[in-house]
Amino acid sequence: MFAFIAPGQGSQTPGMLAAWLRDPATAERVRAWSEAADLDLVHLGTKAPAAEIARTEHTQPLLVAAGLLAHHALAGTVRPGAAVAAGHSVGELTAAVYAGVLEPADAVRLAAIRGRAMAAACAEAPTSMAAVVGGEQDEVLLRIAELDLTAATFNGPGQIVAAGLEESLAELVAAPPAGATVKPLSVAGAFHTPFMESARQTFAAAAEAVPFAPPNRLLLSNADGAPVEDPAEIRRRLVHQVVSPVRWDLCLDRLGELAPEVTVSLPPAKTLANLLKRRHPGLDVLSVNTARDIARAQERLAAAELSEGVAVHAGV
Repeated sequence: MFAFIAPGQGSQTPGMLAAWLRDPATAERVRAWSEAADLDLVHLGTKAPAAEIARTEHTQPLLVAAGLLAHHALAGTVRPGAAVAAGHSVGELTAAVYAGVLEPADAVRLAAIRGRAMAAACAEAPTSMAAVVGGEQDEVLLRIAELDLTAATFNGPGQIVAAGLEESLAELVAAPPAGATVKPLSVAGAFHTPFMESARQTFAAAAEAVPFAPPNRLLLSNADGAPVEDPAEIRRRLVHQVVSPVRWDLCLDRLGELAPEVTVSLPPAKTLANLLKRRHPGLDVLSVNTARDIARAQERLAAAELSEGVAVHAGV
């Protein structure tokens, strides 16, 4: 079995599409996705500065587009049914394409609608997020709850992101849980909390207008790390994820149980690759960031699939 993991907001870097767009066919594909997203992804992926691509309405479709360029390049390398896909936050849209649930243009369009809606929701109240690193999880969660904050993202052991009103986050920074450090994050608002309810409603309406197919590969959910097979349930979970915590820790646990022979961390690959290596150092993780990494990924996946096929044939 092989795995593909797709990153979420915060992993973007300026010029992240530049190497891909040197191929005319790929550039044309991105221009088509730009029309679907009503956004200039070519500009955002090549010339836009960090501040511009950090805007929520820009980041989300840009990240999905980057992951889907790798998807097109790797198409056919791994047989349907022989892989598992998982995405962090908006990366779940990328993962849904890898699992055969969404068409690429639909995923980019939904990411753009989601990003714009979440950016608009951020303007409704002075909210933000902060990373809480270290400490005992029960004590961390208790302190977050005491301040009427939400544990919005669980990235792994000792890595929880709190979200809520800025004044409450300031209290958390001033008086963190025992053994923990708190780092304010440069984000527009409290993602994955009830503060995003208006965005959830907008995204729900958009998702209802898009066809969702049954997955042809395992698709893990941010809600609990479990595989989801029913298209309607996949849609429901993607929508609800806007206002509910990202349990990437549980996705990592499930990947550890599945023990894929190779896990491809999709572009931009660094953040999720590091989280997976830290949680499961025994897993083979291959980072794909640019078009230059594709040939190496194809070779590794083909060799691993051949090895797996021989083992199955031999009855191992």
